[in-house]
Amino acid sequence: MDFGFTEEQRDIQNLARQILGDNVSAAGLAAFDDYASERFDEALWAKLADAGLLGVAVPEEYGGMGFGFLEVALLLEEAGRTIAPLPLAVHLAAAAMPLARFGSAAQKERLLPRAARGEIVLSAALEEQFTRDFTAPALRARRDGAGYRLSGQKFAVPFAHRAERVLLGAASDEGVVVLLLDPRAPGVTLTPIRTSSYEPQSLLVLDEVAVAAQDVLAGPDDGAAVLQYAVEHMTVALCAHQLGVTDALLRQTAAYTSERKQFGVPIATFQAVGNRAADRFIDVECLRLTTWQAAALLAAGAPASVEVDIAKIWAGDVGHRSSYTAQHLHGGAGVDRGNAPWRYCLWARHNEMTLGPTASRLASLGERCARGEAMVD
Repeated sequence: MDFGFTEEQRDIQNLARQILGDNVSAAGLAAFDDYASERFDEALWAKLADAGLLGVAVPEEYGGMGFGFLEVALLLEEAGRTIAPLPLAVHLAAAAMPLARFGSAAQKERLLPRAARGEIVLSAALEEQFTRDFTAPALRARRDGAGYRLSGQKFAVPFAHRAERVLLGAASDEGVVVLLLDPRAPGVTLTPIRTSSYEPQSLLVLDEVAVAAQDVLAGPDDGAAVLQYAVEHMTVALCAHQLGVTDALLRQTAAYTSERKQFGVPIATFQAVGNRAADRFIDVECLRLTTWQAAALLAAGAPASVEVDIAKIWAGDVGHRSSYTAQHLHGGAGVDRGNAPWRYCLWARHNEMTLGPTASRLASLGERCARGEAMVD
């Protein structure tokens, strides 16, 4: 049995690798350092749209390719490999996919074709400021006719200032609802948040913001399930991005240690250097295995909460260890902004912090194992 990717999936991966590899460079990324300009490459966004990649998981009847989450994850791995300055994970995995899966025909017709063509950016407000349980939103929703009024805050929302709609969950008296917020609506305040990766994020403060019935993605009957769908797909999308980041860091480190000489020989021949690099190779391969296991289950519509947690744990830990190893084996060159690793280390750390602390996830996973909920038949 072949457990590899299909020819079509490899074609998508190769297309993404070619476009991103040809158009993302260290010199180009330097333009966004220290918030010198907004970290969004509009020309590259347009090229991905022209290639159909912004609609990779959008149904064909709405102008997309009609593929699924595995193809999205392949694209995001390549985005991580180049740390492309684009909101691909949130646009595709956290917003477009839930909209395509759960949206009404009118919602899909209104938003998906423009999202696939790159004419609009979709975002999602999934993070909570004081808890890691993103399926229990602190934001409050009050019934207002067929729509809702929102009050509260959403933290660290990527590209909210550019978004046509922001997918978010809110707690109502009847249960969790999932809504498509217009970030320009009256009562919305966007406060920019600065991040170590320079990705533009905002704190959304909502004061009795009206959301009309046409922007209700899921009511209280199925809102919790829709929000979990968005959270799990965004989590694994970040794991795929982290896989690309750490794989690139490993290759940069291997190239450097093969060329850098000490005592007349490449430092890669030193046992301590080789052993540490080998440990990171094993790390990256474990992250690859756990990420694709979780992505495959999500793509098949199968329960995957355990596998998502496992991938999340590996993504955080591998990002942490890979960045430390890269800096160590590069020596002083690792922090030199003239070299590639420092930006990748920032993104490895950014993804690690976004995914959350692994200790709590390990404790939760251990409790589930003890109850027999995470056992393999």
